[in-house]
Amino acid sequence: MAERKNFFDTRVEFLKGIGPQKAVILNKELNIFTYGDLIQYYPFRYEDRTRFYAIEEVTDSMPHVQVKGRLKFWEMVGEGHKSRLVAYLTDGTGEMELVWFQGAHWLSKSLKRDLDYVVFGKPSSFMGKPNIAHPELEPLDGENAKGGYLQPVYNLTEKLRRKFLDSKTLGKMLRQLLDIALPHVRETLPADLLAQHRLLSKPEALLHVHFPKDQAWLHAAIGRLKFEELFYNQLKLIKQKLLRRVDYAGQVFKTIPTLNTFYKEHLTFDLTNAQKRVIREIYADVTSGKQMNRLLQGDVGSGKTIVAFITMLMATDNGAQACLMAPTEILTDQHYTGLREYADVLGIGIAKLTGSTKTKQRRAIAEQLLNGELKIVVGTHALLEENVQFNNLGLCVIDEQHRFGVAQRAKLWNKNPDVYPHILVMTATPIPRTLAMTLYGDLDVSVIDELPAGRKPIKTVHRYDSHRQRVFGFMKEEIQKGRQVYVVYPLIEESEKVDFKYLTDGYESIVRAFPEYYISIVHGRMKSGDKEYEMQRFQRRETQIMVATTVIEVGVNVPNASVMVVESAERFGLAQLHQLRGRVGRGAEQSYCILMTDYKLGKESRARIETLVRTNDGFEIADADLNLRGPGDLAGTQQSGVLDLLIADLAKDGDILKTAREAAQKMLEEDPDLSSLKNTPVYEHIQSLRKEESNWARIS
Repeated sequence: MAERKNFFDTRVEFLKGIGPQKAVILNKELNIFTYGDLIQYYPFRYEDRTRFYAIEEVTDSMPHVQVKGRLKFWEMVGEGHKSRLVAYLTDGTGEMELVWFQGAHWLSKSLKRDLDYVVFGKPSSFMGKPNIAHPELEPLDGENAKGGYLQPVYNLTEKLRRKFLDSKTLGKMLRQLLDIALPHVRETLPADLLAQHRLLSKPEALLHVHFPKDQAWLHAAIGRLKFEELFYNQLKLIKQKLLRRVDYAGQVFKTIPTLNTFYKEHLTFDLTNAQKRVIREIYADVTSGKQMNRLLQGDVGSGKTIVAFITMLMATDNGAQACLMAPTEILTDQHYTGLREYADVLGIGIAKLTGSTKTKQRRAIAEQLLNGELKIVVGTHALLEENVQFNNLGLCVIDEQHRFGVAQRAKLWNKNPDVYPHILVMTATPIPRTLAMTLYGDLDVSVIDELPAGRKPIKTVHRYDSHRQRVFGFMKEEIQKGRQVYVVYPLIEESEKVDFKYLTDGYESIVRAFPEYYISIVHGRMKSGDKEYEMQRFQRRETQIMVATTVIEVGVNVPNASVMVVESAERFGLAQLHQLRGRVGRGAEQSYCILMTDYKLGKESRARIETLVRTNDGFEIADADLNLRGPGDLAGTQQSGVLDLLIADLAKDGDILKTAREAAQKMLEEDPDLSSLKNTPVYEHIQSLRKEESNWARIS
């Protein structure tokens, strides 16, 4: 076969033994199209074939065993669908029974007397004798007689198995590919980095991740490939961040007279030290002359909104406009109500723009934004519309940014054709540290890790359904103190009708249990106007209990509400439970979160409930969530394209990620263009990548 422009772009059908038909199945089932895809399809576990056991050593407590011996006798037993093949293997130390239920007739015809076999499988015990059901069986030959290796096991689909493409077949393909591919594998890391972190070379790592000699080689191969993947992931993000600082100018917000007036005359409470620290970080950004790109993390109720308003004042004091974009109308209303109070006392024009804003009002807002009369606008996706143009947009605040797509955010940034606006991204969803580094590594990160003075940590308890009357009694006690209560029911996407019935049944039982109180009900099938009406009644204390689905997860600020009861709490994810809990504890009174569940709880559900009862720390909860669910499930990560990881695991590889990030940071600080001789492998590897490649560690 003629040498191709890039060996690893060769399509898999050209590998001996694959051909067009098998290639089509590999394309569809495993997304394997090229030699590069195949060589980077890593095993997910390994079977220990490093030794042969004597039959007399075998016990049913062993996970898997490999034995060799001669078949003494075999026969078909039973009839019809109960028929099975039973064979007896002996090795001189004892006898082992082997049983096959599937493919028994076909197998019985292929067995040969006076031939030695290698047998591998999970041993059990029957009538005091070792026994293996459905073992792997192959004639002993020069190759397998040696033993001494770890057998790779690859993830497969049912369709592949039906086409007789099993893990062993895939292993043979890879063995064949590695024989011809290793000379083409280029080193992608500099020699000093390999030496410093004692990493295998790239060819060695690829060979031993598929066919390790032993556990030590396997550990070294996986370590090298994980380090490389996370190193390139961080190199890409840090490079983007440095590029912004060099290439993208930002408006300078140096003079802040209105902000000083606001501090001295209108701010009725003291900012926490964490808020002050974040404001200093933001001020340093907006006076640097470069575009700010900052992620502001802080638990529900930690005071992110006031920090956002103070940042807006920095913009308006310097002749610029500011916008705040939120994912829902409810959250937009809450932000607008809170910010208008401050803007009005300072005489700053502020408006709200959502999908339900009337046409006449929209025109007026668009006009005032264009002529610069309107300084601050708070809105939903409506801000992205073509006819919403600014006179001089200097700051975009984006709340819960994982709910917006990349293209949507870019539209907002392009609303100022002369200079990109400063970006402040806010989230109340605590992001695990490893995930933040990987998803938001191109942003500067600020954390508000302190609650405002006077706030008490929420007390969280777990109660079973049988305790319901006691819970109702506690709710009454709190209402009698003048407090209010949320009761939240799960919403499971598969069955909206069942959810709705569940919610209405719950509402009826609450009405029966609390006949003397007024009760609101809010759910996703209500019109937005009706939802808004019910929420406002609750905010005005006209109702004492709000029965709702998760629509109240974000966006309701009722400082008087002190109890959150979550029904069927086991159906919620950890992050969602933490968000729901954050709806209470917003006033000075002690607040409570009661997690109601059935007695029967799965291991993961119990772990989630126990974590929430134990801690209020959003970051600890986020780390636990990552460990329980994995990064793919966490909001917005898969669609972002950043988590295109082949072998690294963010839940387990935090230490490797930290080391890799430090190495990438140091390299770019010393050699921003990667032009030095020692960094040639990195430079050449990046140059060889396709433009759309999101994982820079991929073979190219």
